[in-house]
Amino acid sequence: MSSHHFVKEQQEPALLILDTQDYSFNQLSSLLEWVPTVLVAQEAIETVISWGIKIDVILASTEFQRENLHLLEEQYPVKFLTVKNNDFLNEGLQYLIASKHSAVNIIGFEHLKVFDLEEKLDYLNIVIFDGPIRYFPVKEKSFKKWFPESALQIHAAEGSLVEMKSANETQLIKISHATFVETTEGTVTFNSIKPFWIGEMI
Repeated sequence: MSSHHFVKEQQEPALLILDTQDYSFNQLSSLLEWVPTVLVAQEAIETVISWGIKIDVILASTEFQRENLHLLEEQYPVKFLTVKNNDFLNEGLQYLIASKHSAVNIIGFEHLKVFDLEEKLDYLNIVIFDGPIRYFPVKEKSFKKWFPESALQIHAAEGSLVEMKSANETQLIKISHATFVETTEGTVTFNSIKPFWIGEMI
């Protein structure tokens, strides 16, 4: 199956780059494997161009667009998407929903703000990358996944409870800021009344 097929059908997760501060090209290259739709906020544009990534949409203020018209030619067929009040995240997500994408990887989004994304989860599968950790949402009350031996961050509302079951034990975790749990290799089941996010080291 060619990469072109994925792009055409919008099946492959898009890539929304808000900030490149904690990342190198090598860390993100695996996300580009199937030539996804790439959206980049104006602050990150210089770095992303230097990485040689093909950009589809630049999220930018009208002022930035006016001053950087040359990018339309240099990065053809890139297009500008106008952003007001620096709300690059929402403009990018609305664009992806409107263009029928089903998933997105977001680079450089602060994980403490993930709960702001919850209304978008009905339309998009969202994974965020914040520093060395990749976070994905758990929307079901019960969730099962195989993990290698690792430390996971459970990110949920302060004081909420998440049950974690492995082959060896069951524990009830009360969530406080930056709750990390150790997992042995194997299948882990999580149960929770409310949605929460799991962070894995990249």
